[in-house]
Amino acid sequence: MNKKGLLLVLSGPSGCGKGTVLKELLATEENIFLSVSATTRSPRPGEENGTHYFFLSKEEFEGEIARDGMLEHACYCGNYYGTPKKPVFERCEKGQHVILEIEVQGAKQVINSQPEAVSIFIMPPSLAELERRLVDRQTEDEETVRRRLATAVEEMKQAKDYDYIVVNNTVAEAVKDIAAIIRAEQNRTCRMAEMIQDN
Repeated sequence: MNKKGLLLVLSGPSGCGKGTVLKELLATEENIFLSVSATTRSPRPGEENGTHYFFLSKEEFEGEIARDGMLEHACYCGNYYGTPKKPVFERCEKGQHVILEIEVQGAKQVINSQPEAVSIFIMPPSLAELERRLVDRQTEDEETVRRRLATAVEEMKQAKDYDYIVVNNTVAEAVKDIAAIIRAEQNRTCRMAEMIQDN
C-alpha cells in the first residue's frame, strides 16, 4: 500500500532557531523535503530558479492565484511570495513528506484550506532566551531586536491554533520531537483507512 506523504507546516518567531532545526531535520531524517516557495522579487546572486525559489513575473504569479495554484501567498514590500500547490502535492502523492517553513499568516491559509496538514509551532524556551539569541546574532540594532520581540509575542499568541508546539531548548531535542510527531501522524487511524478496509 502506497501511503501519501504528510504536508507539514512549520512556523515560529524570528530567532527561535527554526531554520537550524529544519536543516538538522532534513539532514537526519529520510523522505522529508522542504517546499520551494515562489516569488516575484528578482533573484539574488547565487540563487537558482527551482532551487532557492521559483522566480515568477507579477503576471505569472497573479495567474497562479487566479487558477487556485497557490497553497498560500502574501505580498511583502511590493513582492509576492507563496507556495505553489503542484510540486507539493506531487511529492505527497509519491509518499514523500513536504515541509512548508512559513510565517503565521501563510500557515493559517494552509491550515484552513488543507485540513489534513500537520502544523507545528517552534517556540523558544522563553522570551528572555529569544532576546538573547537575537542579540547574539549581532546582525541587527537594538530597535530592530525590540521590533522582532514585539512581533514574536504576537506570533506566539497564534501557537494555540497549531496541532503541536515544540519548544526549542536544544536543536537535538527539537528534531527528535518533530521526528516523533511525523512518525505518530503517519500511523493515525484516518491515514491508515485503506489498510483497515483491505482487511
